[in-house]
Amino acid sequence: MPACAIEPTAADGSDPEDGAAEPTPYAEEHAEDYASHAITADHAIAADHMIASDHVIPEDRVIPEDRVIADDRGSGTGHPFTVGRGPAADCVITAGGAYAARLARAGDSWFPERWTLDGPEPYAVPLPGNQPEEPGTEVQPMADGRVLIRRPIEGRHAFSLLYPTGPGTGELPLGAVECPDEGTRLHLLPPAPCGERAYALAVGRRTTTVWLVAGGTFGPEYLAEIPGRCSGGVWLDRTGRMLALDREVGGRTKTIVVDLERGGEVSPLLQIAADSDDRLLLADPDSGLLLIRSDAPSPGEARLGWGVLGSTLPVRFPESLHPPDLALTPFASQPGQALLPEACAVALRIDSPFGTWVGVWRPVDRRLHQLRAPEGWLAGSGVWTPDGVLRLPYATEAEPCGVAPLTAPLTEPPSSEPSPSPSEEASPCEEPPRPAPAAARPVPLQQAPLGRLVTK
Repeated sequence: MPACAIEPTAADGSDPEDGAAEPTPYAEEHAEDYASHAITADHAIAADHMIASDHVIPEDRVIPEDRVIADDRGSGTGHPFTVGRGPAADCVITAGGAYAARLARAGDSWFPERWTLDGPEPYAVPLPGNQPEEPGTEVQPMADGRVLIRRPIEGRHAFSLLYPTGPGTGELPLGAVECPDEGTRLHLLPPAPCGERAYALAVGRRTTTVWLVAGGTFGPEYLAEIPGRCSGGVWLDRTGRMLALDREVGGRTKTIVVDLERGGEVSPLLQIAADSDDRLLLADPDSGLLLIRSDAPSPGEARLGWGVLGSTLPVRFPESLHPPDLALTPFASQPGQALLPEACAVALRIDSPFGTWVGVWRPVDRRLHQLRAPEGWLAGSGVWTPDGVLRLPYATEAEPCGVAPLTAPLTEPPSSEPSPSPSEEASPCEEPPRPAPAAARPVPLQQAPLGRLVTK
């Protein structure tokens, strides 16, 4: 039986050329604040295939104190982190990039706000209710411009759709999900690719339940119950059928795939080593690029790596994605890069004890580009255009609704007929060309022919 009950309501790998991370946007002012660090090259998951190469991290990791971005919903000590994944984003954007939603603040009160991003100029519409929102409230934009809101109320989670009605706010109640067990936690999953449905995850003591909370026929609908405690949530396709979750069983976390069109059928996706914790952070459905966090290359220390869905090559953990004293969280991938995972740009939120800024990385670059975020950036949120422009939403007192375009450094595509130097030809570490994803549906990386580099 599910941990929650429905309250019905009638409704509607390794490369020695991998470069070090680029300096932060504040390098010139604070280069003396950091000592240089020597780092090693990429790690591939094989005990007999560790590669080392000296690179120097630039001496400019510190951001001045007046650039610290604090979370004004709490104590001002920074944004809350979710286990194994990274900090929560300050706003949520639809998969298509047309709308965003966030909780905005007026004095000591919080209210939902919808942003329209696909017009000539971005604009925000406040959607306040009859009373301020309570802590723990979640909002999520839908493709039709309405905003889903989840309100926790004494063991219940009430769902409604909000929409502007002239000077006021219209609200369509969808029903509620009851979670009588105090140990059960329910939260919204990332926006579905179609934008017409919304899902939630109820994590109990021993099981996890997937709910359809918007877009169904009769309010919230129970979809599947999964043994184990699950977290995360990444969509693997453009239809919203295949959902990847990070499941904890027996003290280890592995990523699984839940097929929502087959009654929640579960299959393994990611198992790099038998005793490693492996989580999927981001998946690009067009290119098949996966961003993964795992402690397989260095037990006890989670590292960011990448792989390709359906590929026969191992997951790789480049040093460019492991800068010292910085926490990296991917939040957006460049669409339209069909069969080009190495050219797919990824946007990352970079957190340090001194502030937050933006990173851009491509597998082919072997380098993390660190870029200044716009003032008032709604940290951890943004959307790529197919031509490689990263659009970052921001809000300041002077401009309460803005989007800053950030053009990623261009990368020349790899030559189809490479002419390596004699030294490169002789190198045993040279990486073979990476084949395009060979499967239309998710192929478990655990079962893919990755040879001895992945534990089966």
